[in-house]
Amino acid sequence: MSDFYTLLGVERDAADPDIKKAYRKLAMEYHPDRNPAAGAEARFKEITEAYEVLRDPQKRAAYDRYGKAGLSGAAGGGFGFHHVDLSEALNIFMRDFGGVGGLDSLFGGGRQREDGRRGQDVRVNVRLSLADVALGVKKNIKLKTLERCANCQGSGAKPGTKPTSCGTCGGSGEVRRAARSMFGQFVSVAACPTCGGEGTIIAEPCEVCRGEGRVRGERMVAVEIPAGVSTNNYLTLRGQGAAGPRNGPAGDLLVMLDIKDDDRFERQGDDLVHDLSVSFSQAALGGEFPVPTPYGDERIRLQPGTQTETVIRLKGKGLPVLGQSTKGDLLVHVHVWTPERLTDEQERLFRELAKLEGEAPTRSPGFWSKLKEALGA
Repeated sequence: MSDFYTLLGVERDAADPDIKKAYRKLAMEYHPDRNPAAGAEARFKEITEAYEVLRDPQKRAAYDRYGKAGLSGAAGGGFGFHHVDLSEALNIFMRDFGGVGGLDSLFGGGRQREDGRRGQDVRVNVRLSLADVALGVKKNIKLKTLERCANCQGSGAKPGTKPTSCGTCGGSGEVRRAARSMFGQFVSVAACPTCGGEGTIIAEPCEVCRGEGRVRGERMVAVEIPAGVSTNNYLTLRGQGAAGPRNGPAGDLLVMLDIKDDDRFERQGDDLVHDLSVSFSQAALGGEFPVPTPYGDERIRLQPGTQTETVIRLKGKGLPVLGQSTKGDLLVHVHVWTPERLTDEQERLFRELAKLEGEAPTRSPGFWSKLKEALGA
């Protein structure tokens, strides 16, 4: 992930007003209610995360000194840093900018007020092998979270009864108060204090959930993970998080991906690198050698006289490009292995070979040497 200052497009010595201004501009561009493009939501969360750190003097000082390690506690910061989910990002934005001109002026009247009964987002970590990344995989995840109460069907009311309309707000969930001043009449709108903004009252709560409409439970969620993902990628499953109180909308399930290291390969984006060690005689004589790929072993042929650091490219044997039908390559780096200890017989044979092979060839002059000779230097 990019540096927080880079994400917001500000200098490291930027003043607080400049940071706030830069964030507001970017948030208006990538807010999910204004930008339906793929990746806009992820960008909105990233810039909000950066803003939330840089707006706080203590967090900013820790980040400037130690980076993210200073926020998570690894370097003594202990700020409990975490990646914000969409709900948190929206709340941060509304906290600092929601009152400026009202929501209608920000989004053209298109966004409805956030439902206060929305359930919490749930975050889970899924560990994947390189084979999972290469082929894609379906994972069944067991969730322990708040589920809709089966006894009252999530209403929160005792079976056989129903919530009634709030008498204070008439079921609207809002109360309006008018006040006069020398500048005219002002009307303020707030959540109804009697029903908490829900518009209904539960006279007889459910005995199982005590009127909450949800209880602790377990369930399995099937997650389709596409091929080509990387560590720090995540999937968002809408409505698969915790149930909202009294039939409120459920939160989201955020599946954070963590790729296990594979000792056979080094990952470079969509390409993979494999080191193949061969002996002196194998490099000199050439031959076929097995090499691993994420899709099974392949055999490659080394030409006689193969030199160390030779690279052989196997097209399409790397990892899939996320969201595309193409794949990266497997780069086989050949290393000529030198034994550290020789048996008496090996030493005798190498000495005999040394008599036959003669001196190593003189290295040809490089480009700059040739250029100097051409110029008569």
